[in-house]
Amino acid sequence: MASTNDLKNGLVLNLDGELWAVVEFQHVKPGKGGAFVRTTLKNVLSGKVVDKTFNAGTKVETATVDKRTMQYLYADGEDYVFMDLETFDQITVPGGTVGEAANYLLPEAEATVATHEGVPLYIELPTSVVLQVTYTEPGLQGDRSTGGNKPATVETGATVQVPLFITTDEKIKVDTRDGRYLGRA
Repeated sequence: MASTNDLKNGLVLNLDGELWAVVEFQHVKPGKGGAFVRTTLKNVLSGKVVDKTFNAGTKVETATVDKRTMQYLYADGEDYVFMDLETFDQITVPGGTVGEAANYLLPEAEATVATHEGVPLYIELPTSVVLQVTYTEPGLQGDRSTGGNKPATVETGATVQVPLFITTDEKIKVDTRDGRYLGRA
């Protein structure tokens, strides 16, 4: 248990049996009445974002979320298998939990896996990854970086919009948060 005065960004709360991460908080002391804490909470599993206000000093239940750096090993049907780099234990993460991160996940890549009581909650990838272009339409003479974009398929199977001068077999840097092309690697 913690007090609302102890809230900070990233803290995970257990409210009504669901896990909520504190995205933003603000202590408010109005001229009249008691102080309160205004928070923005994000559901760890569904991603739903809500605003919630607590009276100052109210007790809230915190959840222990264990974040570990793990190495992605392989896909097992719909699931993904990761190995803890310290204990070498393997954990299976459901495909729904991995979500869009699967588009940027290569074997032997490192990711942060967050678990609560042994249940995987979500994975965090580095902000950018280097991927090889497996197919894109050939560029034409005179193509410049400001000329527009074309789709390119990368080695994970994802499609990324790249400048016209990028060719097949080139390595590119991709932002894992929104799938944007960041440059050549």
